[in-house]
Amino acid sequence: MKRDFKLPDVGEGLTESEIVRWLVAVGDVIKVNQEFVEIETAKAVVALPSPYEGEVVALLAAEGETVDVGNVIITIDDLTEEALTESLVPEEPQKREPVLVGYGVKQGPSKRRARKGHSAPVSPVAEMPAPVPISSAVPAVPAGSAHRVAVLAKPPVRKLAKDLGVDLTVVAPSGPNGSITRDDVLAAQGAPVVRAVPDVEAAGEQELIPVRGVRKATAAAMVASAFTAPHVTEFLQVDVTETMNAVRRLRELPDFAEVKVSPLLLVAKALVTAMKRHPQANSTWTDDAIIIKRQVNLGIAAATPRGLVVPNIKDAQAMSLPELATALKELTERARAGKSTPAEMSGGTVTITNVGVFGIDAGTPIINPGESAILAFGQIRDMPWVVDGQIVVRKVTTLALSFDHRVIDGELGSYVLRDVGAMLEDPLRMLAWS
Repeated sequence: MKRDFKLPDVGEGLTESEIVRWLVAVGDVIKVNQEFVEIETAKAVVALPSPYEGEVVALLAAEGETVDVGNVIITIDDLTEEALTESLVPEEPQKREPVLVGYGVKQGPSKRRARKGHSAPVSPVAEMPAPVPISSAVPAVPAGSAHRVAVLAKPPVRKLAKDLGVDLTVVAPSGPNGSITRDDVLAAQGAPVVRAVPDVEAAGEQELIPVRGVRKATAAAMVASAFTAPHVTEFLQVDVTETMNAVRRLRELPDFAEVKVSPLLLVAKALVTAMKRHPQANSTWTDDAIIIKRQVNLGIAAATPRGLVVPNIKDAQAMSLPELATALKELTERARAGKSTPAEMSGGTVTITNVGVFGIDAGTPIINPGESAILAFGQIRDMPWVVDGQIVVRKVTTLALSFDHRVIDGELGSYVLRDVGAMLEDPLRMLAWS
């Protein structure tokens, strides 16, 4: 029994997602709950589990293609006993909602009576097959469908053709296996076709970078934040010589043998401690109230090939320094690999952006939506500094704190920034204030 799987909203209110990688090919037999495709949502890359067991009949979207939620992306020949029984029982057609493990589904009215004492068998998760290129997966064509045999085109391409009034049966295909592409439709309609140019200088043209997925969501969120929250940014130069000494000492301790100890670890600990000392800074603005958060969920801005993402460490205020170091390591590794979970990408209360790794002294960071403050940590470099009336060379960095002035006034923002600076000048303060 053929079953079509539609691209779901995985709980983020999405309207579209990009197909990152197929984990199965046409002809593969998959089990219930086996992950079969990776999609990029507005916040992370998510692997979808199959609600059916059976043979893959067709993959209906290419890797790299953006698909609207609700469009069919895969067809599976369901070989379970229940599916075979259903195919033999004549009854009124019904729209079925596949149940994704870990994701809810919308409940709708059903005209079918529940079978007593019968449930579909659930198979354990099978070992995932090796990834294969999408070009090897040719969508199967239902028998008796002459139109589909003559025209191979993905759902977004068909929608584009319909919107432009283009008859797909007269469009010359240029895609894989004789399929019609978006460019083919635009060419047939007479619209200009813009393509990315690999070598921009040699071609003397422009390069097209599609805005989608993480980059699109980040752009929308930053614009909304910049034009909603009144930003104020304060700067503070700090002598972090003692912090650098502490980093060297920590690297020698057994508790930190399995993690990377960097100055960012102590900056993170200082910011979390400052949030505990000044709870109103760890809050969210609403039109009716300021919501003060008891948990400090520390966001770490990470640059990835897919764009800027800000996963966060939950309950950072309750972590010891070794625990925080481990959490930082694991969080950044998952982010760079595109494996941050939706839970890690939501619920942050304050963020650090480490611009120093790019050789930058300072900047005016934009507050992550839903939060009230973000700290930019600049590069650490040798500078002349006055110590006990003498000019000496010290390790110095610049901190920049942007905050929402509706929630954090100048006095509170200054206290937070001054506390972070004081703890980096003398790391022992973290023990006294934690």
